[in-house]
Amino acid sequence: MNTKFQRTVVVLIPALIHGMAHDLWPVFRCIAVTCLIASQALAAQAAGGITGAGSSFFDPLVQKWAASYYDKTGQQVSFHPIGSGNGIDQLKAAKVDFGASDMPLKPDELRAWVLIQFPVAAGGLVPVVNLDGIAAGQLHLTGALLADIYLGKITDWNDAAIKAVNPGLALPDLKIVVVHRGDRSGSTFNWTNYLCAVSAQWRDQVGSGLTVKWPVGINATSSQLTATYVKRIKGAIGYVELAYAGPAPFAYAIVQNKSGAFVEPSAASFKAAVETVAWGREDDFYQLVTNPPGDQAWPIPGVVFILVKADSKDKAGSNAALALFRWALREGRGEAAAENYGTPPPDLVGQIEAYWAQNLTNAQVIGVAAVGSPKSRTGIVRETSSLPLGF
Repeated sequence: MNTKFQRTVVVLIPALIHGMAHDLWPVFRCIAVTCLIASQALAAQAAGGITGAGSSFFDPLVQKWAASYYDKTGQQVSFHPIGSGNGIDQLKAAKVDFGASDMPLKPDELRAWVLIQFPVAAGGLVPVVNLDGIAAGQLHLTGALLADIYLGKITDWNDAAIKAVNPGLALPDLKIVVVHRGDRSGSTFNWTNYLCAVSAQWRDQVGSGLTVKWPVGINATSSQLTATYVKRIKGAIGYVELAYAGPAPFAYAIVQNKSGAFVEPSAASFKAAVETVAWGREDDFYQLVTNPPGDQAWPIPGVVFILVKADSKDKAGSNAALALFRWALREGRGEAAAENYGTPPPDLVGQIEAYWAQNLTNAQVIGVAAVGSPKSRTGIVRETSSLPLGF
């Protein structure tokens, strides 16, 4: 048997079995997750806690915020990183106080479900690999290479196309093992939206969304599991938020941006990316930041949006969630920076708080006056100018 093939099979089969187990039981997993969240939400609510669900991209930061907020207020925050799509579903079903999504909802869908959304953090998706002898930032990749790898067109790490953008780097004679998300993931939405922007073949054959029909690879059901697969499988590549990237051989790659520059993933390059668009509450902060221009911009940024029910019957829960994020936007900036996330600047925070006051009939956060009549909720939202995000 070919030695390279044998090595790949040995490391891949356990992961495939694990991935198949997830694929064979999606309905049961969905039921189990729903029951678990419902039971934990009830327990947290009974204890006066705040409950949320959604983006695993956001999980490293929200866990930091939750610990600090508990120390400051004594209020427990329970967040379940079950993927953006599932988090939105849990909010729509009134199972949690807030949802977190890396994919913003369009204004029409927000109106249909009587939801609001606002940005709280910006980070970046990075390709992570497991290649012996290659440290973080040594491997260079382009959008076209990433698309061809995820299309299954490039299958070996020493392929001539990869070597061409990595002169002098000792690339191993090793099969590429593609890892991708199998759940309804905001990270997948941003990743595939980027691949659509850089590859016509990807756009025409696969497209973008919370889920897609992947041409190749194995499924992972969270950012953490994606990272685990890549750590354990030699030759693997996956996509996660930078906070999940670890030491070599589990290392991130540098990606060429729209301007042709190879930039490091960092809070600075994420900030440069999200500053390329203007943000305003007129359209419920709806923005997609995909493959932005700019020499210093990271090409695959991600913005975390918080969603809250505008007509929540649980006034205490929605009020508590808003108080949490008011605190985070004002006092949690240092923790966000430590995890390589950016947060909205003070002028945008002011817009977000005004947006709450105009759109949440049940909400009244300390220092933010809630407006109770539908008539008064229509004016200010449409009268503001857009401002650069400046994360």
